[in-house]
Amino acid sequence: MHDANNKIGRWQGAGLLTTTLLGTSVFILPQMTINTAGHWAMISWLVLTVAILPVAMVFAKLSSRYPHAGGPAYFVEKAFGKSAGRTIGLLFLFVVPIGAPAAIIMTYWFIETLFGLSPDWALPVQLGIIALLFALNYRGIQFSSTLQLILTLVITLVVIAMLAGQPVASGELIPEATTTSFDMNPMLAAMGIAFWSFLGIEAISHLADDFKDPGRDLVPAIMTGTLLVGLIYLGCTWLLIDTPVSDSLSMVIVFDQIFSGGGAAVIGALGVAGGLATVNVYTASLARLTWSLSNDKVLPGYFQNLNQHNVPQRALQCVLVVMTLTLVITHYGAYNLEDLIGWVNGVFVLIYLASMLAAVRLLSAKHRPLVMLSCLFCATIAVGLGTKMLYALGLFCVCAPLLWYQQRLAESKAERQLQR
Repeated sequence: MHDANNKIGRWQGAGLLTTTLLGTSVFILPQMTINTAGHWAMISWLVLTVAILPVAMVFAKLSSRYPHAGGPAYFVEKAFGKSAGRTIGLLFLFVVPIGAPAAIIMTYWFIETLFGLSPDWALPVQLGIIALLFALNYRGIQFSSTLQLILTLVITLVVIAMLAGQPVASGELIPEATTTSFDMNPMLAAMGIAFWSFLGIEAISHLADDFKDPGRDLVPAIMTGTLLVGLIYLGCTWLLIDTPVSDSLSMVIVFDQIFSGGGAAVIGALGVAGGLATVNVYTASLARLTWSLSNDKVLPGYFQNLNQHNVPQRALQCVLVVMTLTLVITHYGAYNLEDLIGWVNGVFVLIYLASMLAAVRLLSAKHRPLVMLSCLFCATIAVGLGTKMLYALGLFCVCAPLLWYQQRLAESKAERQLQR
C-alpha cells in the first residue's frame, strides 16, 4: 500500500476532505439547523466553525506524526493500550449501520430533485449507489480525489455566486431581525445537528499513509479543508435564513429566486456529486480500518487480503454488504433523518474525545491548550445531542468490556505458552 503512483498531495487532500465534509449535507444541514434554532442558527454555525479548528489541528498533528490506516483507533491504542484502541475502532465500524443510510438517503433526495423520481425508485437507486461505490474504490482513491478537488471548486463558486446575487434578488443585505429571544438550548441542538458537517476530519487520518508526505501535507490539507467548509456552511445558512420552512430543498428555492430558475438541475447535480464523494471517502476509510483491525487480529484474518491495486477488497465488499442490508432495513422501517444524524454524531463525539485524550499523551506539552479546548468542544456537543448520545454510550458499554476480556485472554494464552 505504498505505491508512489497512487499517493495524493496536500491540495488533493484538501479537496478530498472538503468534499467529504460538504458531501450530502451542504445544501441540507443549514435548512435543518434553521428549523431548529431560527436566526440563531447563524451563531451556531459560527461558534461550531471556530470551535472545530482546534480539533482539526490536533487530528492533523496526530495524523502527520502517526500515519496509520487505523486512524483514531491507532492514536488511542498508542496512548492507552490495545483494548482502548480496538474499542474506538469498533465504534467507528458501528457507525455504518446508521451513518451510511443517512448519507445515501440524503444523496437520493438530490437525485429525486434532479430527475423528479417517484418514491418507488428510492431503494433501487440507493442500491445502484452501492454498486458505483465498489467501482470507485476497486482501484484506490487517487483518481477520485482529483475529481473531488474539482467538485470542491465548483460547489464553492456556486455558493459565492449565490451570495453575490442574493442582495440584488432580495433587496436587502441583512436578514430581517428575529423577535425570538435568545435561548441556548435550540442553539446547542442546532450545533448537535451541524456537527455532522465536520464528520470526516478523522476519515483523512485513516488515509494518512496515502499522502506523498504526511508530515508536510496533512496539516495544511486538514486545516484548509476545515476552514473552507465552515465558511461555505455559514454562507449557505445566510442564504436560507429568511426562507419559509418547506419540506422541499430550500436551497433550490433560493437558487431559483436569484437566477430565475435552474435550481433543481444545479443544486441537484452538485448534491448528488457531493453525496457520492462523502460516501466514497467513508467507504475507503472503513475498508482500510477493517483491514487494519484484521491485521491486529480483532477481526478475522479473511479481511487481510489486498487486490492487485493494493486495495483491501474483501474488507471493501464487507462494508458494502452491510450498507446494502441496512439500506433495505431502513427503507422498510420508519426512521427520522434527524435522529439518525444525532446517533451518528454521538458516536463521533466519543471517538473525537478519545482521540483528544490520546493527544495529551502523544503530543508535546505545547499542544495542551488546543487539546483542552477540543475536549471542551466535545463535551458541549454531547450536551447538545442529549438523549441521542445513548446509542454511542450503549455501544461503548458493550464493546469496551468485551475487548478488554479478549485482550486478557490473549495475554493469558501468551503467558501459558511461555511457561511451557
